[in-house]
Amino acid sequence: MGRFGNIFGIALGTVLAVSQAMAADPIRVASKIDTEGALLGNMLIELLRDAGYEVEDKLQLGPTNIVRTALLEDQIDLYPEYTGNGAFFTGNTDDPAWKDAQAGYEKIRQWDRDNNDLIWLSPAPANNTWAIAVRNDVAEENNLQTMEDFGKWVSQGGDVKLAGSAEFVESEAALPSFQQAYDFQLDQEQLLVLSGGNTAATIRAAAEGTSGTNAAMVYGTDGAIKPAGLRVMDDTQGVQMVYEPAPVIRQQTLQANPGIEGLFAPVFESLDRETLQELNSRIQVEGQPARQVAQDYLKEQGFLD
Repeated sequence: MGRFGNIFGIALGTVLAVSQAMAADPIRVASKIDTEGALLGNMLIELLRDAGYEVEDKLQLGPTNIVRTALLEDQIDLYPEYTGNGAFFTGNTDDPAWKDAQAGYEKIRQWDRDNNDLIWLSPAPANNTWAIAVRNDVAEENNLQTMEDFGKWVSQGGDVKLAGSAEFVESEAALPSFQQAYDFQLDQEQLLVLSGGNTAATIRAAAEGTSGTNAAMVYGTDGAIKPAGLRVMDDTQGVQMVYEPAPVIRQQTLQANPGIEGLFAPVFESLDRETLQELNSRIQVEGQPARQVAQDYLKEQGFLD
């Protein structure tokens, strides 16, 4: 009896030592190279350090494929990703689940847990997907809030000219899908197609009225939307895939540091579309460092002392 007790004690002591060693390992936090990635990655780091965790900063690591591969290959432990990218990770882009916030989140969470030992934590209620934004004065004058409003306005002869990239205008998943769902059609005279056509260029065109434009292709949480005086039209029919940001963490890291989930959840739940637009704007438009913006927000909201 004593011998078994002694063996059990040794085994338990070994487990505790291993657990403590794992918990003491620095948590390697990465992000993508875009504005929002830097913002969210810095939030994760600030929260972890404030809670007493040792952190290794690997922010701005690269584009999606680089950061995702680093997570899968145990080169990092944690980074913010978008639920809609689950469509590409799973190789199942036609599944309608990706156009529903909850269904898409549940699908990639289950798939990554079962196949890759990765855990998706609570997402932010902000959809950073393709959208159409209209200049505020035009939206207010015509009572435009949603894509239904926009579609009816265009169909009834509304004076609109949209700035977009060639991909946005031509891809069946983008403008054509909006036109089909909301029953409107833009002719060539109502489009300004910009070569390269990133959202910074399309937003600037609409804000400045370039060639008569008053609407633009955007991503939902673009930092330039609000300063440019544009309003995003809500995609109430779920035409586009939902891209909600969420922390993704290695299961082993979470098991060694179980308090992390509760640490991140209330912060991400506070990040709606307009909040992320505002925070991204501080970085993208005002030129503030991403770390400072992250710290300021967390302190303002009471998440940091």
